[in-house]
Amino acid sequence: MKPVDLWRHEARRAGLPALLGPPVLAALILLLAAFGDRLGSREDNTRWFLMGALERGVPLLAGVVAASPAGRDPAAELRLAIPDGYRPALLRRLAVALGCVALSSLAVSSVLMASGWWTFAYGGAAGQLVWLAPSLWLAALGLCCAAALRSTAAATSLVAFVWTGEQLFGGVLADNAAYRLLHLFATTSWSVDGWPLNRLVLMGTAVPMAAGAWLLLGNAERVLEGEPG
Repeated sequence: MKPVDLWRHEARRAGLPALLGPPVLAALILLLAAFGDRLGSREDNTRWFLMGALERGVPLLAGVVAASPAGRDPAAELRLAIPDGYRPALLRRLAVALGCVALSSLAVSSVLMASGWWTFAYGGAAGQLVWLAPSLWLAALGLCCAAALRSTAAATSLVAFVWTGEQLFGGVLADNAAYRLLHLFATTSWSVDGWPLNRLVLMGTAVPMAAGAWLLLGNAERVLEGEPG
């Protein structure tokens, strides 16, 4: 099978929701930017919602996408029959799905910067960390949970639980120095103080979760077991 055929196959295995979700979210954000004032939203509120959708909505989508690809295989035994191995195939599937998330987010953030809606202190390449850092963290969490629990439902539920907890308790724990380093939504929660360090810590802590998932997915016995019945 040619490399392009392998990529096409994994794109189909990723599923339409994973491929269409990011551009749909991007379109909704851009529609809000274009027609927010006509809907009666104040400019400051519209600006916050735009940044909030980028920083909070995109990472949730990335986390759910990363938590679900393994569960799309019809039979566990087929995973080990893939010519170049299961992990490379899963990596291609994730690359396609998360690539859609990244391209859509990059397009939206670029439009917001060019149109004047972006007033955050960090713009340009650094500004992409608004959505990239929390997206990488939740994607790594979702993949790690899926590999460890062998359950798409459990992994996506944990991603949603963490995401919701961040929404509910971010303000309460705002004065906790350790929490501020790991808060996913620092851009829309408080000022820029410590924001670069927060983004670096998020990306740094995503690495061991992704590495753990990679090791677990290399365990043939666990792969053959599939999802618990």
